Amino acid sequence: MKAQFVNLQAAADYMGPGATEITDIVRRRGPFGQRIKQVPATGHPSRFFEETGIPSPSAANGFVDPRNITPTLVTPTRVERCVPLKCLVSQINYNVFDIEVGAQQSQFAYLQAKDLADSVEGLLRTHDVALWNGNDTSLTNPTTPQYYGAAGQITDGGNVATVTTTQSIVDGLKSTIAQMVSNSNYEVRPTAIYSNPVLFDLVDREMKAEFNVVLSSTTVAGGLTVKTLSTQAGELPLIPDWSIPYTGIPGSGTAVLPCYIVSEDMIEYHWLTSTDPRVFQLGTPSSLASQMVVVKFGGIVVKGASYAHYKVVVDR
Repeated sequence: MKAQFVNLQAAADYMGPGATEITDIVRRRGPFGQRIKQVPATGHPSRFFEETGIPSPSAANGFVDPRNITPTLVTPTRVERCVPLKCLVSQINYNVFDIEVGAQQSQFAYLQAKDLADSVEGLLRTHDVALWNGNDTSLTNPTTPQYYGAAGQITDGGNVATVTTTQSIVDGLKSTIAQMVSNSNYEVRPTAIYSNPVLFDLVDREMKAEFNVVLSSTTVAGGLTVKTLSTQAGELPLIPDWSIPYTGIPGSGTAVLPCYIVSEDMIEYHWLTSTDPRVFQLGTPSSLASQMVVVKFGGIVVKGASYAHYKVVVDR
């Protein structure tokens, strides 16, 4: 495990008696990790079954002569899947000198509590970014220590549509969702659309320019108020997520802005021991530094990546 180290030296050197506030609007968590399912892992890797078909006879074999009933043998189609568990870790050190300087200034308890809380939040920020962008490429044969990100799983599932520079973004999203809902093999019901805020600003501008319409809004998990888009799956929230990257400058003709239409109940984070990061205090080494290690075990899986979700790439 490669730990990330933080220390209190700078804070202890700078803090003076009576200084009790730290200005802090640093970006922390993203919405995606707070909305998907959290389930306990069944082991390592965590295993589950996916049903790909119900036991139903064909029309040719299912209908028979009522006076000569000959049943057809049918079986459900299930496939075993798995998700490997990954490890996130970070470490914060409290040097004995900085501890005593802070204590003499009557500031150490405040500094220690905030820095430890920020270390946990920092690990969760890394976790949230990797939920979308983790660079692993396989659930069955992991190639890197990172998650196999949801963006990669959905892309590799093969459901990818493109909205060209001359096409309507709204029409592209709505027609893709209609196609998903019309699936005759799976009861697909997407629940949200995720993208970078820049793309949703383009959607807002398009609706205003074309129809002089302002999108309605709703409040989602975490108290975030977002716009909604009327689709064949109902009113879907347009959830802006800063951790979804895009390339280029919108309006240049070469910008590429991806968005993801997802069925959130089909996306799971499999956790080990706890859904939250855990903090362990290590023994004091010869450097006399108090060491705190933050650890989180788990992995993300996008179930039904080839039918329950869609990636729409918008060129602008």
